[in-house]
Parts: sequence; structure tokens; C-alpha cells
Amino acid sequence: MTMLRPPPPPAEAQASPVAGGLALRGRVQAEAPLAPFTWFRVGGPAQWLVRPADGADVVALLAGLDAATPLCVLGAASNLIIRDGGLRGVVLRLGGAFGKVSVEADGVVAGAASLDATVAEHAAAAGLAGLEFLSGIPGSIGGAVAMNAGAYGREVTDCLDWAEVATAAGVQRLPAAAFGFSYRHAALPPRGVVLRARFHATPGEPTAIAARMAAIRAAREATQPVRARTGGSTFKNPPGRKAWELIDAAGCRGLRLGAAQVSEKHCNFLLNTGGATAAELEALGEQVRARVLAQAGVTLEWEIKRIGDGAAIDGAEA
Repeated sequence: MTMLRPPPPPAEAQASPVAGGLALRGRVQAEAPLAPFTWFRVGGPAQWLVRPADGADVVALLAGLDAATPLCVLGAASNLIIRDGGLRGVVLRLGGAFGKVSVEADGVVAGAASLDATVAEHAAAAGLAGLEFLSGIPGSIGGAVAMNAGAYGREVTDCLDWAEVATAAGVQRLPAAAFGFSYRHAALPPRGVVLRARFHATPGEPTAIAARMAAIRAAREATQPVRARTGGSTFKNPPGRKAWELIDAAGCRGLRLGAAQVSEKHCNFLLNTGGATAAELEALGEQVRARVLAQAGVTLEWEIKRIGDGAAIDGAEA
């Protein structure tokens, strides 16, 4: 059993984030580095990093966590900037116990930690069509549900049957309609943590499914900096517009700030070219937003989530 207690001296004393020092069966780590978990490879540490053993562990944590203690659920961290000062409170990261994928006659049930691409591969191997788009999303299923992830003409809302969400009161199985999906948004219960989800699919021709997935992979390779330290699409597409086109027209392709750069290959991607800080990446994004606003009169909205402590960035959201 591990306890959410302060690290021993000489480490700086920290109050336990869970009332009464609640025992958890998973792993608990103080001042845990988070940069290695993120695609950008930037960001400060977590005050507390909790890796629960199972769903019951998640519910126990949520039930015992003081309401004033910040909570962040960290998935694949493929579309995330963690600021250089790190994250206060508790960072919850679901591990291998939450990565199971099972195939049914008309769908796939996947744990929140399973990768989107892995789910697409399981469906394809079973001759199930409709989930190929997941092969083009570099994230995990929990995050896909939480943000209504989408690519290549489909979104989670198009294929989700239900998702199981842990709260302080227990685990609820919620139908897709309960999430109020909109563009890159889902309404989860307060402090809700996605544990598992079911996606419906239809029988299809395996060779056609494989060809569709191969085309998606080829398109990503050809148009996106998939082998770089990046964070996926930086800004949401404004209604009727493409963010990358606005960024390109504003002269931002290849724009640099320190070791942060706007991708030459796809200018709605930011890159850590080596040694960039989170502050540089965020400030470069704000420069892009300012140039697009001046050139096209359009205010780009961040799609990448930016969280944690760090220097204030002009125009940045909290």
C-alpha cells in the first residue's frame, strides 16, 4: 500500500493532498518530473503524481481529495503544454491496467489509457469499419472522449456508445448524449475521470479498412511533422476557415522563438527543436495569434491545452 504523505526530510514539507492520508494501492510520487510524459518534452514537475491500480483506486482518490486541491488527469499528453513551473496538487496518470482493448461483434471497448491508434488497429483486425480515423489521432482514448477528438472527417461523437467515468461517488456509465459534445469539447462530470469507453462499428471489408488506415498514415507522414517534438494541432479551425492557412498567410511558417519553431511542414504545429522551454512555445503561439489577428482579423483559439505554473504570457488563457 502507498500513502499520500509528504516525502521524508530533507525534502520540503508538503501537506498530504488527501484527507487523512488515504491509502492507495497504486504508485504515489512527490515532485515527479512530467516533461518525459509529454510529446513536447517540456514542463515542470507534479507536486504529486498518482498512478492508480484500478478504477476503485481512482474513486478512492477522488472521494478523499480535498476540494481545494487541484487535480489534473494526464493522458498521452500529445496535445498539451505543461508550463515550466509544473503542476500543483495531484496529477493522475492512468497506466497499463487501463489499457485493455476488447472487440465485440459491433464495436470495441477500450480502456482510457489505450492509444487511439491501437483501438483502430484492433477494429481493423476484426474487420470492423468506422474507427479508422482514430489511427490518425496521436492520443489516448480517455483524452479522445474528454475533448471529442477527431480527424479525417469523423469525431468521437460519431461513434461513441458510452463511457465509464469515475467520480467521488463511484463509477457511472454515461451514454454519448450525456457528454454534450461540441467541437473539441465534452462536458464531463466535475472532476470526472474517463476509465473506459465503447465505440460502435460496422462489419467491413478488411482490405478496404486496411487501405483507409494506410492512407491516413501516409497523409500524416506527408503533411505533418510526426517525428518531431510537437503537440499536434496548435489552434482550432475557425468556422469555415483553416487555421494553417491563416497562419501561413500571416507569414508565420518557420517563425522561431528561441528553440521553439512554427513547423515548416504544417504551420499549425509548434516544434521543440531541442531545448525549448514551455514559455517559449507558448509565447511563440501568442505571437502567431497576434499576427493572424492583425493580418486577417481572426482570433485563433488554442487547441493545445496549456496548464501549470509559469511566467505570465500576454494574451494567454489561464
